[in-house]
Amino acid sequence: MQRDKIKKVMDACYLAKRVRDLLPKLPNGVTSTHIHYLDTIRKLELKTTNIKVSDISDELGLPGVTKITKDMEKLGLVEKKAAKTDGRVVFIKITASGKDLVDKYVDQYFGELSAELDDISDADADNMIETIEKLYEVMKGRK
Repeated sequence: MQRDKIKKVMDACYLAKRVRDLLPKLPNGVTSTHIHYLDTIRKLELKTTNIKVSDISDELGLPGVTKITKDMEKLGLVEKKAAKTDGRVVFIKITASGKDLVDKYVDQYFGELSAELDDISDADADNMIETIEKLYEVMKGRK
């Protein structure tokens, strides 16, 4: 990719961050990161009932999940429960309040948004996702 095109890609990433800033206002104390984690936990709960913090970290490909899950527990969005066989193992479960937030801010909002974006093909969206993921990996490796 040529230098001028790289600059345009970076400008588009800046614009993408601004798009995220236009998402609906969240309840006091709740962040977009919380919503993202809750959505991930909900997806994991479809596969298994015993979700560990490490499962969330693996699914997201991110370190530092423990702090966010503690924040979500304080907000009443998730519950932690020690495993019966080993008290050192802690399982995370989304609460009704957490599910309500995902329903409203992911399912309902993105459902409404999809109608307005139906002129963007899935293939174009997949290309954009793939490009951003590749850019992220390159930039992460340059640290």
